[in-house]
Amino acid sequence: MSLAEVGIVYGTVPWVWMIMLPGGQAGAAPGRMSLVPLRDLLTILTDGGPPTAAVQIVGNLLVFAALGFLAPLRFAALASVPRILALAAGGSVLVEAAQYILRLDRVSSVDDVLLNTAGAGLAALASHRWWRATGWE
Repeated sequence: MSLAEVGIVYGTVPWVWMIMLPGGQAGAAPGRMSLVPLRDLLTILTDGGPPTAAVQIVGNLLVFAALGFLAPLRFAALASVPRILALAAGGSVLVEAAQYILRLDRVSSVDDVLLNTAGAGLAALASHRWWRATGWE
């Protein structure tokens, strides 16, 4: 159980720390928000090219992946994919709101929320076999 807790913290905090780092115009630039689903993702794919898009997408998928993989193993109440999705979506919305409110010179995007949540859900599915072993499902 302790290893799962350590894995959740060490697998999630560095990603959250990284996405909370301020940009060059932090504090001076107004907060930017993108609430149209898939708009930023399509822009990254078309303007950024494959390497940039891959880094952005994979990075966002990994933000809450450790949480999605290990939380159901540690906490019986989280041993379901819908609960992991709700937890990851809530955490992601909080991070995006903090980026906007703190004016970190970052774009708060619904696409980031979707990708963060999808990453946690995919990781939860990857650990599903072990949930059954605990009998928590």
